[in-house]
Amino acid sequence: MLGIVKKIFGDSNERDIKRMMKTVERINAMEADFEPLTDEQLRAKTDEYKERLEKGETLEDLLPEAFATVREAAKRTLGMRHFDVQLIGGMVLHEGKIAEMKTGEGKTLVGTLPVYLNALSGKGVHLVTVNDYLATVGWEMMGKVYNFLGLTVGLNLNSMDHAQKQQAYACDITYGTNNEFGFDYLRDNMVLYKEQMVQRPLHYAIVDEVDSILVDEARTPLIISGQAAKSTELYTTADRFVNKLKDEEDYTIDIKLRSVNLTEAGVAKAEKAFGIENLFDHANVLLNHHITQALKAHAIMRRDIDYVVQEDEVVIVDEFTGRLMTGRRYSDGLHQAIEAKEGLTVQNESMTLATITFQNYFRMYRKLAGMTGTAKTEEEEFKKIYGLDVVVVPTNRPNIRKDMPDVVYKSEGSKFRATVEEIVKRHQVNQPVLVGTVSIENSEKLSDMLKKKGIKHQVLNAKYHAEEAEIVSRAGQPGAVTIATNMAGRGTDILLGEGVPELGGLHIIGTERHESRRIDNQLRGRAGRQGDPGSSQFYLSLEDDLMKRFGAENIMGMMDRLGFEEDQPIESRLITRAVESAQKRVEGNNFDVRKVVLQYDDVMNQQRNIIYKQRMEVLESGDIREIVLNMINPVVERAVEAHCPDDQIPEEWELEELAAYANNTFLEEGALTKDTLWGKEKEEITEYIQAQILEKYEAREEQIGPENMREFEKVVVLRAVDSKWMDHIDAMDQLRQGIHLRAYGGTDPLREYQFEGFEMFQEMINSIQEEVATYIMKAQVEVNLERQAVAEGQAVDPSGEPAEKRPVKREDTVGRNDLCPCGSGKKFKQCHGK
Repeated sequence: MLGIVKKIFGDSNERDIKRMMKTVERINAMEADFEPLTDEQLRAKTDEYKERLEKGETLEDLLPEAFATVREAAKRTLGMRHFDVQLIGGMVLHEGKIAEMKTGEGKTLVGTLPVYLNALSGKGVHLVTVNDYLATVGWEMMGKVYNFLGLTVGLNLNSMDHAQKQQAYACDITYGTNNEFGFDYLRDNMVLYKEQMVQRPLHYAIVDEVDSILVDEARTPLIISGQAAKSTELYTTADRFVNKLKDEEDYTIDIKLRSVNLTEAGVAKAEKAFGIENLFDHANVLLNHHITQALKAHAIMRRDIDYVVQEDEVVIVDEFTGRLMTGRRYSDGLHQAIEAKEGLTVQNESMTLATITFQNYFRMYRKLAGMTGTAKTEEEEFKKIYGLDVVVVPTNRPNIRKDMPDVVYKSEGSKFRATVEEIVKRHQVNQPVLVGTVSIENSEKLSDMLKKKGIKHQVLNAKYHAEEAEIVSRAGQPGAVTIATNMAGRGTDILLGEGVPELGGLHIIGTERHESRRIDNQLRGRAGRQGDPGSSQFYLSLEDDLMKRFGAENIMGMMDRLGFEEDQPIESRLITRAVESAQKRVEGNNFDVRKVVLQYDDVMNQQRNIIYKQRMEVLESGDIREIVLNMINPVVERAVEAHCPDDQIPEEWELEELAAYANNTFLEEGALTKDTLWGKEKEEITEYIQAQILEKYEAREEQIGPENMREFEKVVVLRAVDSKWMDHIDAMDQLRQGIHLRAYGGTDPLREYQFEGFEMFQEMINSIQEEVATYIMKAQVEVNLERQAVAEGQAVDPSGEPAEKRPVKREDTVGRNDLCPCGSGKKFKQCHGK
């Protein structure tokens, strides 16, 4: 069917290449005009293009000239000239697509073309790599081209301090890893002052090894965890204090709002018990919060109605269905307060302060592109998740690598013995061999076998990127034997040594098929670069994971019937096709898993965007008075709605309870009474209470001055948002972990997660509004307040380990009169050396 469609409409990939070849011809025609230019004239082109952009020309208008400029600059700085196919690759990237370019086709150089063109807009371009080593190499090498053309280039590493990061992001072009870009985004949304942010709005990113970052790592979220300023001991202390308080005398319960408030007598007891002057002082926010939650646990939450205790754990009961909600936890510290009330071990609160998946981070860029040697097999995923098309860019020279059929053995032992024999045979004639393994364990097993044979070899396992890149680059030298896990040294060119082409080039041996064809293709692609000779073959056994999952028993039975010996292999294209068919099924399953992960994360992502957007408004606004009042008013409206419902006559309204709530939350004891609210319509009651609050609010502002009031408001709002959001992340995570159990009840877990997640988010918003209202109206306003982080965060590597801080290596120090390394063209003392 696909063949018929292609015959009628033509292959879209071919059409793209043909279309771009016309532009390539235009660029080539300009080469003769650019070659005579002096360095200064060539550099001046950058300012010329920027001016033309300001006057209304588009990047597409400038593309041929810009690409010609970069090609000429690369010839002068690197001694490298872009091939025609590299120009095509550059166009694919500029159009916001994925360029599939085979290993050795010079993807690093390709990136210079769209990076330069898009950097002319002045909005920043991010070049994303899989590790710090590749980012540093790209920054050092390709940075010469950009600096020559008058653009600034930054390097963003985990080890850099805040000032260095701001400097790196302020550059026209920034190199860094996917982890670091993602973590910086999260950290930027935790800052207390706008000036502390490092990133600019996300404009254009090119992701190198795009399949590794956007597919392989898509299921692993980036997490910033930290030591929240909450101690489990404080829950127990607050619980003991609350036990001594008396209902009505020390606190009032509002059943309608499911809230509880200390009276003035209760506040006085708390201040005396904890040795403090003012419970509503900003320094006592944490203590006040714990007392409130302890009160709520005792006065409102009822055992065997709202929750049950099972196996020393508090399990929530659904108030509508009565079923146990295993895995759910009350947020905002209420769960811990109930644990303290019941005499259970108080669980540590979640330390997740911020989290995002790579899928949702990279979808925020206005334009996204990527390059890799292997993307076509995941084309559907790139299109559906990221809206990215894949264009296969032709090779500069024809690929003459020989890919031989898979060889299958009965057992893993016989497979490894045959692998070693093949290595020895090729090593004897001095042909280099690169062996790919799927695990460190297998690479060490092979290494031991080779040692016994006296074969000198190198073992790599993707732990030390810089050293491995160096070793992998030498894997094509005569007689070299290199054992590497599939990802080790990725992104490094393997050049053939003298005499190696005559021996057949580099020979690749795969010791197991990966569940993704893409990873196998990457291994094969390490041989046969730029038209070099080379060969590849996979050695498999029926005990391999992939073979066991799909049909190994049938093949084993066939081998037994035909009388195959232990060390006798099957070599057949049929086997190879069967394995590839199995891989396609696994890839489909993995795509489905990643799609589900994204569907769940999309729920959290919508909420994250709302919180981050509102938080940014607070940071950017000089005056958040209106924001604060708009947070207080809904709290009043909800209270009036609860105590004066439409389905009751006014005589039945609970005006006494409403007055008590308003006094405890916003005003002073006795400020409102039942009599002051009696006889008013519902809207009049709301407006009357809001007017009383506004009067007190303005008196407070006049007392300390508008400037101090504005800063005080920001302190209160940021603290409320950050602490509630942190608790919400934890609650959503708990919900996510247990939601799959709902499927047993015949409901769709994702829909349940969306519905309950929305309700929990709404509860969090209400909780933020209430806390802001209480502290703005009740807290003692201090002058010279400093904003404080709710918790100290630490980036956690997707592997689960805290991200390691590595020192930045400086090869030499920059002299004050030397040119600044940022590429500005100024002396260091006049630029970043100030």
